[in-house]
Amino acid sequence: MSEDPLLPPHGGYRDLVAYQNAEIIHDATVAFCRRFLGPTDRTVDQMVQAARSGKQNTAEGSSVSGSSRTTELNL
Repeated sequence: MSEDPLLPPHGGYRDLVAYQNAEIIHDATVAFCRRFLGPTDRTVDQMVQAARSGKQNTAEGSSVSGSSRTTELNL
């Protein structure tokens, strides 16, 4: 009989579907911006940074999952 720990081990975010989806969204956003927007357009920076945040928040949430379930879910 194995019990699930209250706080599971952290890490392994690259295997999460949420991270994989965020990575696809980031890559697609970068490709879209390169194709349809100019390199000096401020919109490009905003879109790429927003897409990058999804990946970073998922990775960050996974790294703190060993200490705080609430923080993990918020990120």
